[in-house]
Amino acid sequence: MATPDMLVNALTTMLVTLDPPGLAPVFLGLTVGMTAVQRRQVAFRGSLIAFGILAVFALFGSSVLGLLGISIGAFRIAGGLLLFWISFEMVFERRQERKEKTSQAAITIDHIHNIAVFPLALPLIAGPGAISATVLLSGTLPGALDRALLIGVIALIMLLVYATLLIAERLDRFLGVTGRAILTRLLGVILAALSVQFVVDGVRSAFNL
Repeated sequence: MATPDMLVNALTTMLVTLDPPGLAPVFLGLTVGMTAVQRRQVAFRGSLIAFGILAVFALFGSSVLGLLGISIGAFRIAGGLLLFWISFEMVFERRQERKEKTSQAAITIDHIHNIAVFPLALPLIAGPGAISATVLLSGTLPGALDRALLIGVIALIMLLVYATLLIAERLDRFLGVTGRAILTRLLGVILAALSVQFVVDGVRSAFNL
């Protein structure tokens, strides 16, 4: 049975990994020229698709690893290292630059109605880091009720992402360049600590320590 501490850890990990405030300026770049109604449609569809992707990995991620012969311990180590890399990018402001480049490329290549799928839902919201974090958390919550609680946590975070995208323009003006930089770096440090904990837990599990 999932403890309150485990649920808080899951909530914090998903919140920091998805980084809703960091998505706001990228979303604005993706939806340049759209009306408020069109932006809401893109935000809703993108959030819903991203939720579906993460929910599938929450339910079946561990089973897929088992079929591939990958232990949870090994995946915790690999996932923790990946999350640490993402946190490194957040602290040194490289992740935002990469997201903005992705959004710019998508505007010229994909039709505007597909933006909700690519790159908003995948890989900007449900990217490698979020997927890895979801599988890692599902490994620590093996029971059916625990998985249901994890999906509830993902749904809560996705509602927050959707709300953030709806107020993206106001949030971007409120935070400004300095506010976004401070918040992104703070979340990056928290994610770094969480990722190291995943690696430590993975080493213990892999070597039965």
